[in-house]
Amino acid sequence: MALPPLATAADLRDAGATGTDAALDLALRRASARVRRYTRQDITFVENDTITLPGGGKVLWLPQYPLVVDGAHPLTVVEIADFSGVEWDAIENRDYSRIGNELTRGYPWQAPTRLMGWPWNRAQGVWAPKIRVTYSHGYAEVPEDIVDVVLDLATMNLANPENLRQISIDDYQRTFASETIGSAALTRDHKDALRPFRRPVFSVVTP
Repeated sequence: MALPPLATAADLRDAGATGTDAALDLALRRASARVRRYTRQDITFVENDTITLPGGGKVLWLPQYPLVVDGAHPLTVVEIADFSGVEWDAIENRDYSRIGNELTRGYPWQAPTRLMGWPWNRAQGVWAPKIRVTYSHGYAEVPEDIVDVVLDLATMNLANPENLRQISIDDYQRTFASETIGSAALTRDHKDALRPFRRPVFSVVTP
């Protein structure tokens, strides 16, 4: 699924950038891709995303922030056993508790017996080996700090589309910033602004 740019062409023009519609769109898509790659986040709102995560611990971290759970966007969590493929629906406030994007596995809601089959014989208070989660995540409105970085990157791309180091015309000479050569790259200031939105590396298996 292609995600939309994190800012609009109108925003980019308001920031002082000039160019054709196609050039503005390309600059925004390239800048948005760099921001998403650095933060490891989709950022824009995504509904009913299904992923499979490795379990085996007490806490399960959902990789995309922020988690959105309401009547229109339920959170579905299914534990999957090794080898047998037996599945078990985990219910919030019965099998696990949720704080932010952290799902903490609780103890069985009733005493397990051999008649229950799996997960009778697995460690208590620990997630199954694999977890399939369907959830909605992201921002309905992109945070301003992210928009600012995207616009800055896109403007840098537009300022030096041919990746030149220096231009000389008669007595006029212009030297481009190194960040704009080879397409605009995130600066240290950009990374500082994006750090609150960045997540650690997770292992995710797409279904």
